[in-house]
Amino acid sequence: MTPPIVGSTEQAVLRNFSIIAHIDHGKSTLADRMLQLTGVVEARAMRAQYLDRMDIERERGITIKSQAVRLPWVGRDGRDYVLNMIDTPGHVDFTYEVSRSLAACEGAVLLVDAAQGIEAQTLANLYLALANDMAIIPVLNKIDLPSAQPDKYAAELAHIIGCDPSDVLRVSAKTGEGVPDLLHAIVDLIPAPAGKPETEVRALIFDSVYDIYRGVVTYVRVVDGAIHARDRILMMSTGETHELLEVGVISPEPMPAAGLVAGEVGYLITGVKDVRQSKVGDTVTTVNKAATTALGGYQEPKPMVFSGLYPMDGSDYPDLRDALDRLKLNDAALVYEPESSVALGFGFRCGFLGLLHLEIVRERLSREFNLDLISTAPNVIYRVILDDEKEMIVTNPSEYPNGKVREVFEPMVKATVISPSEFIGSIMELCQSRRGSLLGMDYLSEERVEMRYELPLGEIAFDFFDALKSRTKGYASLDYEFTEEKSADLIKVDILLHGDPVDAFSAILHKDKAYNYGVAMAGKLKELIPRQQFEVPIQAAIGSRIIARESIRAIRKDVLAKCYGGDISRKRKLLEKQKEGKKRMKVVGRVEIPQEAFIAALSTNNGTEGKGTKG
Repeated sequence: MTPPIVGSTEQAVLRNFSIIAHIDHGKSTLADRMLQLTGVVEARAMRAQYLDRMDIERERGITIKSQAVRLPWVGRDGRDYVLNMIDTPGHVDFTYEVSRSLAACEGAVLLVDAAQGIEAQTLANLYLALANDMAIIPVLNKIDLPSAQPDKYAAELAHIIGCDPSDVLRVSAKTGEGVPDLLHAIVDLIPAPAGKPETEVRALIFDSVYDIYRGVVTYVRVVDGAIHARDRILMMSTGETHELLEVGVISPEPMPAAGLVAGEVGYLITGVKDVRQSKVGDTVTTVNKAATTALGGYQEPKPMVFSGLYPMDGSDYPDLRDALDRLKLNDAALVYEPESSVALGFGFRCGFLGLLHLEIVRERLSREFNLDLISTAPNVIYRVILDDEKEMIVTNPSEYPNGKVREVFEPMVKATVISPSEFIGSIMELCQSRRGSLLGMDYLSEERVEMRYELPLGEIAFDFFDALKSRTKGYASLDYEFTEEKSADLIKVDILLHGDPVDAFSAILHKDKAYNYGVAMAGKLKELIPRQQFEVPIQAAIGSRIIARESIRAIRKDVLAKCYGGDISRKRKLLEKQKEGKKRMKVVGRVEIPQEAFIAALSTNNGTEGKGTKG
């Protein structure tokens, strides 16, 4: 195939847009219909969720990575247009992916399920798009469903955006009904990109992946100037220069091109193998037409939840480090640093945007890099102020100071819950039990209400979402954003085995929940740890105060097996000898904890791992 002369594309025929929506409202299915309608995927090659490339995405039916694709389309005026579409995730944990995609676009298709209406994440993504001054095209999807109420939800959507209900487009991504009109609306309503093709080159890196054969593949949106194959490019944050081996577009498979001009979206390959050379949010320019000022880039994502990742086999530690390096390239929101644990050996303390993010990263490490891992109980970041005015940031319970603590600050979030109004009482009860305070409540329509709560992140990061779904029969949706830190009555609970604290089982909790945690963990470990040759006490402690205790009884060897009849004193002597031996073992003995016990205790600790993929 001869490379298309992309560099000669007029800006007037370019349209860059993304599809934003709540989970399961049909983004990926709509993208499939667009791929079919524009003819970039042949019918025999077509499959459902075409742009979801990862096995995990296809199994769970969710989008994790945003995908960019170039589509040709003939407008109402008969001109040939080029549409650059970015399909984005919907889950709250991947909002960072959405924000990066929006920065590469001029407009957004806001997709709402005609049977479910506006959900919390719909509003969150809408506000992101409005903050970027983007053209919004409201669209109702799934109008073919028997339970669809397009008129009702069109009025609700028009009320929020401030348009007329007749302006809300109606499509069925499943059957293809209304999709051609949507593509025409994208051409008519979304403005062409505004960059200058003649000036110095500036391109924004909005994503990158690692290819085992070709090295780092960098996805860029060219803002100014033009990039051509064989140019020498300069990364503005690091000052590194590379020769471009290939420039191209994704349609929907990578296609080499002569170049990319201002306004276009495409990929660059330099053959570089070092994943740190291509930083998401960096500005790319050329050596011969170098820019002096970098583009704004992106706000750095703040990790919300921390968890330790340790290899089952200690010799896999270097492989885990390399795997995290490569994953970081593809997932800019992942942060990690080395740490060691007395119980688990060497590993990494990793920061995630939420529990689903943690689970996806762990599963990708397992599948893509064949690593067997243990993850410690997730916890959030705390700021601790000691009596001597010293300040500490605690991301791991083992870092919690043992001295006098004056004050502990925990992160708070503003949570938005959208639900049918009949469940208001259940939601209020749940939020109050999690130390939440009501900020406000608005009725979106007669049957649907939006509730805003301030809640501690530590209370909602684990099983809050599941509890909310069960209390509202699955109808409520949740979105949250970090707001500030607040002082709280928090303490550290240690779990001691045979008098020694096991750092992997420690937790920082509100003092009202400490006792329940201690009792539950002691009971769980009693079931999981096999009996030893001596009695093993399992204790939960706050400082030096024991709050719960269980004992694993010793295995008793039958020393009297060979004694039959005869004098009782001989039997007594053997039993006394055994008793002395066990005393000695108790002093020097170390408790053997099998790996399975760690996995079982830590994976069920929060009670929700593996859940919360739908919102």
